Amino acid sequence: MSQNTSHAVMSQRREPHDSLDFFPTPAWGTRALCNQLEAHVCDLHNMTAWDPACGEGHMVAPLREYFAQVLGSDVHEYFPGKTLLCDFLMFGEPCVDPVDWIITNPPFRLAEQFALKAISRAKVGTALLVRTAFLEAIGRYNNLFSRFPPAYIFQFTERLPMVKGRVDEEAASATAYCWIVWLAQSDGATLFKWIAPCRDIFERDGDYA
Repeated sequence: MSQNTSHAVMSQRREPHDSLDFFPTPAWGTRALCNQLEAHVCDLHNMTAWDPACGEGHMVAPLREYFAQVLGSDVHEYFPGKTLLCDFLMFGEPCVDPVDWIITNPPFRLAEQFALKAISRAKVGTALLVRTAFLEAIGRYNNLFSRFPPAYIFQFTERLPMVKGRVDEEAASATAYCWIVWLAQSDGATLFKWIAPCRDIFERDGDYA
């Protein structure tokens, strides 16, 4: 029997409950977001950003090309002594000072909690990279989207390949991803924008080193 590689099967990313769910983001996917934010929202160069699920820093590096200051933290210390150890979802005072933007690729099973926490903390906006399937579900609509309508949904038109534990220039994917953006100042309307094919534009030498 041949392997079923349909989108419905391949897009299911199931992780154990205690998994770190570490699927790092190719740098070009982060640059694509920043390009959209500068085109539709605001200039980023005088602003601060925080990735609270930074892993090994794959998103922090390209964010620093656009923002004045970028902080990275994670619940797991990937680089002892270099990674800010911080459980973003813990109650209490945040582990970093207030920032303009919170931008992250959260563990998928915790994405809703990350969204709610980030929306309450970011001064200007929040951007989460999620599977497009995240837009579905009645519970998520009731708990998140109806209470806090996103300002933008930026949908990738080409697949953003992400694999567990590493970035891989040769990887392929059957999973669709989008960026969901919330703004602190918003009229409640959600605008849907396509991210045109851009890997050839935003990929850089050294991204996979």
